[in-house]
Amino acid sequence: MFRPYGVFIGLRYTRARRRNGFISFISLISMLGIALGVTALITVLSVMNGFEEELRERILGVASHVTVSGWEGPLGDWAPVAEGAATLPRVAGVAPFVELQGLLTHDDRASGVLVRGVLPEREPAVSTLGDSLVDVELGALTAGGYGIILGRELAQGLGAQLGEKVTLVIPEAQITAAGMLPRLRRFTVIGFFEAGMYAYDSGLAMVHMADAQRLERLGDAVSGVRVRLHEVLQAPAVARELQELFPMYGVSDWTRQNVNYFRAVRTEKIVMFVILSLIVAVAAFNIISTLVMVVTDKQSDIAILRTIGATPLGIMAVFMVQGVIIGAIGTLLGGVGGVLLALNVETLVPLIERLIGVEVWPDEVYYISELPSTIRWSEVGLILSLSFSLSMLATLYPAWRGARTDPARALRYE
Repeated sequence: MFRPYGVFIGLRYTRARRRNGFISFISLISMLGIALGVTALITVLSVMNGFEEELRERILGVASHVTVSGWEGPLGDWAPVAEGAATLPRVAGVAPFVELQGLLTHDDRASGVLVRGVLPEREPAVSTLGDSLVDVELGALTAGGYGIILGRELAQGLGAQLGEKVTLVIPEAQITAAGMLPRLRRFTVIGFFEAGMYAYDSGLAMVHMADAQRLERLGDAVSGVRVRLHEVLQAPAVARELQELFPMYGVSDWTRQNVNYFRAVRTEKIVMFVILSLIVAVAAFNIISTLVMVVTDKQSDIAILRTIGATPLGIMAVFMVQGVIIGAIGTLLGGVGGVLLALNVETLVPLIERLIGVEVWPDEVYYISELPSTIRWSEVGLILSLSFSLSMLATLYPAWRGARTDPARALRYE
């Protein structure tokens, strides 16, 4: 039967000045190790959460949340689809688009490109590309004007400047008197955009939807209708609603279109959690060596307690209390330190860069000017629970060993 004296004695042992300073040192190292591991886990996972949100925001700023398109070929009567989608309460905006692939050439340079035909007046409802434009507005795209807005990296790769002509070659041949010739069209560069994602900045161009329709010979048809939502995580549910509403068309959402990006981020996050958890595990199991030395040091005390009626469970409580206190303090310190560090990582990184004189986070390389960090309290709770559970687990063997001490053998030489 459990007796509270085990807790009282354990607390007294924890507060008392130990005769063996080495044991106190090992206890301190265990506590600091747990705190460091918890701090590292919370900080790293918060930074990875920030990266995941930043990546999702940048991808979905250009890509659509949900897309409605024809099963085989273009979408002919797109207006009813746009109107029907706009009636759903979770939909923030809809817009038609025409998408085609081609080869963009300028002087002696060429680059593969994805050309998106948009309606300037409706595009801001489904995309943030309008906010990424450099010295130009979407309204500069006019039907029949054959103007083109290039990604900054794409323009630099082609060496194209503002006002210069570029040639778009469509990989579809046309039959003429001279034989089979590729279709091509000259466009005037009227501006640039910087989406902050290399895949878009180096491989995407925008033209007016009417110009893209003429190039693709679609008439009034479009490639599809893009749908933007108030909450991106509701995309699969909204896609199912749209599929029921328009069963004759194909409906896809961003979770399927960009699944590899986010699956890679999620996998990396899990791996980092497992690796950094080993820091906490090592520190927690240092508690075993600490308590084993305490048990050896307190052999005579255990024997006296057993002779006056202490139960094995009470003896176990004495040493479990010490280990739990070490784990609890280390976990608490690590939790506070990790949250504070995660909240201030955007300030600390520039400070460290100034101190060491090296730019460890150049935005021209990573396309992100500051280190993002997002704390998810459910993950913080999981980390703290894991740390405390490992600390408690580490106390079981030393406490069990102390409870099995033979009083007669321990007091033989006293």
